[in-house]
Amino acid sequence: METKETEMLRRYIGRQVQDSPSPFMNWLQPVILKVEEGSLAFQYTVRKEMTNPFGTLHGGVTAAIIDDAMGATLITYGEDVFHVTVNLSVDYFAAARAGDVIIAETSVQKRGRQIVNIHCDVWNEDKTKLLAKGYSNLIKTPIK
Repeated sequence: METKETEMLRRYIGRQVQDSPSPFMNWLQPVILKVEEGSLAFQYTVRKEMTNPFGTLHGGVTAAIIDDAMGATLITYGEDVFHVTVNLSVDYFAAARAGDVIIAETSVQKRGRQIVNIHCDVWNEDKTKLLAKGYSNLIKTPIK
């Protein structure tokens, strides 16, 4: 059975996130592409302020996109508490430049009572090149 949160997120498919409770997500300006329980896909346009001195997407921004997308994925389960990142590991494979469109796809690998393990792949727009891959463990908090 689909949660009301998943149903709500599906209404935003194809639209840029602008009213997230996360100011950081609003700054990233993702467009929601896919919503399923335990999986989301977002599209981002790399802006100049997201780049490093070489003109490519900053590794820290890539890691932040991965972390933010994975945290948002937990909304699909409809839980009334927040989860926070315990660890984050990112492998970088290729660069993106300002103006490029990239896609981040998340997938919950294991959902325990306290810990959730999530993976995230970051692709170029046509998904022919894997730019980065990350995984994380998030822990349930008592924060509602």
